[in-house]
Amino acid sequence: MTNYINIEGINLYAYHGCLEEEAKIGGEYIVDVYMSTDFSKAATSDNLAETIDYCTVYNICKVEMAIRSKLIEAVCGRIYQKLKSQFSSLKTLHVKVTKLLPPMNGNVDKVSVEIKD
Repeated sequence: MTNYINIEGINLYAYHGCLEEEAKIGGEYIVDVYMSTDFSKAATSDNLAETIDYCTVYNICKVEMAIRSKLIEAVCGRIYQKLKSQFSSLKTLHVKVTKLLPPMNGNVDKVSVEIKD
């Protein structure tokens, strides 16, 4: 059986970007994590140990977002790899990192990168 756990809208402030100003002032980011697994045991037992702990996923995202990178591709890759190594029960994983109001020569609301199985 395949079940899905989605954690959307993890809002974090971080200091990623190629510009020196981004390292100083930072910006708003959103992380979305989509996972497939089998949580059928947890659905009947009501036991957190038999599923993926949302708080652990959040904390992994928070820790990895706190490590400054020039590229959000690098941040997304770290989150993806850390989640894969933390949860052996994952069947598929999809991580999306969105940078709000990126400093560009134009009016752009957001840019995002995604890694998925």
